[in-house]
Formats: sequence, structure tokens, C-alpha cells
Amino acid sequence: MSKTSQYVSRQSDANGIIAWSDEENQIWHELITRQLGVIKGKACDEFLAGLEKLQLPTDRIPQLEEVSKVLRATTGWECAEVPALISFDKFFELLANKRFPVATFIRSREEFDYLQEPDVFHEIFGHCAMLTNPAFAEFTHTYGKLGLAASKQDRVFLARLYWFTIEFGLLNTAEGLRIYGGGILSSPGETVYALESDTPERKPFDAVDILRTPYRIDIMQPIYFLLNNIDDLFDVAHLDMMALVEQAKALGLHEPRFPPKQKQAS
Repeated sequence: MSKTSQYVSRQSDANGIIAWSDEENQIWHELITRQLGVIKGKACDEFLAGLEKLQLPTDRIPQLEEVSKVLRATTGWECAEVPALISFDKFFELLANKRFPVATFIRSREEFDYLQEPDVFHEIFGHCAMLTNPAFAEFTHTYGKLGLAASKQDRVFLARLYWFTIEFGLLNTAEGLRIYGGGILSSPGETVYALESDTPERKPFDAVDILRTPYRIDIMQPIYFLLNNIDDLFDVAHLDMMALVEQAKALGLHEPRFPPKQKQAS
């Protein structure tokens, strides 16, 4: 998690309403319109079903309560308004209480195609549709409870599980590869790359393998892990994950599939 952010989240008023600017609403419109076209034939059926339930507006940024109302009715989740950056303690606490953190800022035009911090578009479009799915919702809830109770060292391992599922997970369906990870589904470049490029490796889901796999947040992913069915997340949620973390520790990390990040000149 970055220690600083150039973005400042907007605060809701006494009625929970955020006064987005015309420019911010226009950026949302351009982002969602573009991405709805990109994900055709690439997003998993469960994501598309979630979008249908959410009925996200395309002309403006939705208010969090509009999204929460649907999530509560389907899986008992709701959105939580948060600043651009929150601590891991706060992150896990929110997930453990079925509250999905949504940073209330939207990217600038300078970072229209990619930004490292999750903004309101990434969180709502990328993740909230999947939170209407019972398996995905239960897995995310269980993950939050595990993380809340885990040590700082163990959280580093758990972060890889989140990364390769909730953010960058793929499904191996009868119709071909489909995406359920929000980090891919909110990125036009990675949506195409994840399914069509010959560069990354695509491996069957293996929890210990995932816990041992390093990742970088600022590159196209060199490796993806595949589930056969989104309902497999029910099974993953009921694994003894902390015992698997101990196995991963004992075995050690895999060699990174990417070069080290270049340090910026001071």
C-alpha cells in the first residue's frame, strides 16, 4: 500500500451525498462507457449479472447508498466511504464486517488509463458487481476476518491471495477464459492482455502456490491463477488458510517473474 496519495477523497454531506463535479462525472462516463465495450465476451457471467443488478448510471458517479442498497439485498454487504488510503487494520476490519471500502475520489485525466491507488471507478465498477455473488461475497468476508486476526508477517502472504483472486482472478469456463478480478475488469489494457496475450502464464488455482508467488502492482501481470467455477470460492473460503500460510512460509517464495522495480532518482 502506498504511503502517500496525490488524491483527496470527497466527503459526503449529512445525507450521505457526495457532490461530484461535472468533470468528475464526465470522467466516470468516459471510463464506464469504454469499459462496458471492452469487457464484452471477457467478463464472467456472474460479473455481468451483478452489473445488471446494480444498474450503474453511465452519466454520473453513483452515490454509495445506491450501490449499498443492492448489495444489502443480495449478500448483506455495503459500501464504506474511505479516504484515498487506509491502513491494513482498517481494510481488514471493514471486510470482516461486510463493508467494502470505496475511496471517494476519481482518477485524473493524466492517469486515465492506469493509476496505482484504487479509485471510485475501480472499486464500484471493478468489485461491487461481484459482491452481489454469494461465493465471492463469502470469500471476501472470510478473507477480511482472517486478515484482521493475522500477524503483520502473515498479512503479507494473505495479500497475495487477495491479489490473485479478488483483483486478478480468472475463470476457466466452458466458453473459454473469463475474468472475475476487479483489477483486470477496471483496466482496458489488462482486460485484453489477461485473456489474449501469449506472454503471461495461466495456472490452475492452488492456494499454497498463490501464497508463495510475488507480484508487482505497476505492471501487467506475468501470471494468473484460474478457478473452474466462481462457486469454488466457497471451498477456498473454508480452507484452513492460516495452515496453508505456514506451509508457504516453510517452502519459501517463488522466484519473481518480473525485474525489480526501478528506484526513482531523488
